[in-house]
Amino acid sequence: MIEVKDLHKGFNGEEVLKGINFTFDRSKTNLIIGQSGSGKSVLLKCMLGLFTPEKGIIEYDGKPYAEFTDDEKKDLSKNIGMVFQGGALFDSMTVEENVLFPLRMFTKGNKKKENLERVREVLKRVNLDGTEDKMPSEISGGMQKRVSIARAIVNRPKYLFCDEPNSGLDPKTATVIDNLIQEITHEYDITTIIITHDMNSVLEIGQKIAFLKDGVLAWKGDKSQIFKTDDETVTDFVYSSDLFKKVRKAQLQGL
Repeated sequence: MIEVKDLHKGFNGEEVLKGINFTFDRSKTNLIIGQSGSGKSVLLKCMLGLFTPEKGIIEYDGKPYAEFTDDEKKDLSKNIGMVFQGGALFDSMTVEENVLFPLRMFTKGNKKKENLERVREVLKRVNLDGTEDKMPSEISGGMQKRVSIARAIVNRPKYLFCDEPNSGLDPKTATVIDNLIQEITHEYDITTIIITHDMNSVLEIGQKIAFLKDGVLAWKGDKSQIFKTDDETVTDFVYSSDLFKKVRKAQLQGL
């Protein structure tokens, strides 16, 4: 669990986060949504320790990050998995080498055999067994995202951060990635935080949702509640596309 309490962060005198309070639950897919510039990425980077907030507390399983020792911060880094927006795979490395990279960073001693076994285990888990020797350029975009997920979970993290994991994918493949992330979250009992603009993701896996607007937590709830709320700030965002406007109209007509 990660808890954010009264979090404030600004740049050059302009406040970006204005007192965010939210609890990201363990073993749930916690989504952060909102328009561009609402503060989503800044919140994520504060939780990752990349930005230092001016005010507020970020707690990892009950302990404030500001109180972590250097050794505890290193241990936390090992327990964080990250799925980047573009996948961020190393083009010059094979699939196996990409997934092996975090293990090489954090594993002490000569554990080559154990590490390779773990790599093959997670590749099998994301349905990519047999792709170990392929280069990223030789596999599809959806497969690249699954490699990125395998790399993110290879160290058995407690916390998984995903930045627009469906970016650039077709709707069918995006659903596969959504379901895979949710399955892994439950299976490994991970605290998963996902930044997304994809309303299909909200509908599929939004177990807990934080909606940010202008640096404020404007609404919170789950996937069943977000499509029923009368909050105009939320509905303007959720039903911004023509498709979801039709869905909204049908809901109001009781169809």
